[in-house]
Amino acid sequence: MINYFKMAYRNLGRHRRRSFLSGLALAMGTALLMFVAAFFQGEMRSSLETTLRLNSGHIQVQDADYDPDKLSVAWEYLIENPEQVAAQIEALDQVQAATPRLFASGIVSAQDESVGVQIMGVVPDSEANAPYKNMVSGEFVTADDREGIVIGLPLAESLGLKVGDQLTLLVNTSEGNVDEQQFTVRGIFTTGTSAYDSGIVFLPLAKAQAFSGAENHASTIFILLHDREQADAVAAAIQGEGYQIKTWTEMNELLVLVNDFSNAYLSFINLIVLGVTATVIVNTLLMSVFERTREIGILTSIGMKGRQIISLFLAEASLLALGGITFGALSGWALSAYFGKVGIYFGDLGISGDMLLQDRIYPYLTLDAAINLIITSFIITLLASLYPARLASRMEPVEALHGK
Repeated sequence: MINYFKMAYRNLGRHRRRSFLSGLALAMGTALLMFVAAFFQGEMRSSLETTLRLNSGHIQVQDADYDPDKLSVAWEYLIENPEQVAAQIEALDQVQAATPRLFASGIVSAQDESVGVQIMGVVPDSEANAPYKNMVSGEFVTADDREGIVIGLPLAESLGLKVGDQLTLLVNTSEGNVDEQQFTVRGIFTTGTSAYDSGIVFLPLAKAQAFSGAENHASTIFILLHDREQADAVAAAIQGEGYQIKTWTEMNELLVLVNDFSNAYLSFINLIVLGVTATVIVNTLLMSVFERTREIGILTSIGMKGRQIISLFLAEASLLALGGITFGALSGWALSAYFGKVGIYFGDLGISGDMLLQDRIYPYLTLDAAINLIITSFIITLLASLYPARLASRMEPVEALHGK
């Protein structure tokens, strides 16, 4: 076997430029696919984590009749004594944080401009609010603040607001009326997701309840777990009459579907790129076969069997694959690692609240994806070399000896 590789190395060295370009094509294909795999993985990973921490959490407990699309603050659709309910849930070992939240629809007005927003009343000290406390300026509201409000950076920029400025907030109350009040901007936050930051404002839960007329009620109990895979077990443990308990998979069906589709789409891209690179390998070996017709005739005439000719060409393909895939894998890993740190800026992609994406995507290359891609590339290269190898093995010695 070692002799086959020695002969293969010598044969590839006869046409170094062609061998180099063939290996380079395989390297570029491998590097491209590795980076694309890292990009897709980073995109879906970012979307899932961002959606969970900003929008759905791992579990939500709501009133049985609550409709999150309507943002109603009528008492019959809300959870009564939500802090007591949250405290009982947070006592479970699997639960990292459980906190009541009140949602209401509102309008922010400043400097003759108005923007529709979602008002979120939160318990400021809850660990679940950590994503909102990345402050560009100012500070987050406190539990006893009755005049403060926190807004997102895109909203502040569009309305020309800064910390200390006044704005007017209108809210639909529990009685179906509209109430209006002035608030002072305490802080401006960014989650790195412009689509989300531009449409939400934060008030302390107590103030949001009083302002909207919800009193001692909340829209949902937002729950984070130590391990999201335990969501079904925890949901079963907190079942209660009059409540609906939704896990993150139920609340993010679109995201799960897109994730499955992206895996299929990535496989399709892999087949296209590897198909192109396999064609290059086939072309290289076919040219080698026609150029070495006389040599093949001599080898067969001195007793080399067809399977040995096939082994020789497979050895050449293996050397091309080894060099090209190794260089491509290292390049793809380096590219993924670099952009995994600095990210790729896309800005506001306009994605709906069902699937949030950060403005900057960070590619994330998994070991499984890298190994699978390397093995697949190697196998396809060897399979592509079978046709030229079999063509060479079937040459008749007499005809080959008379070839050029």
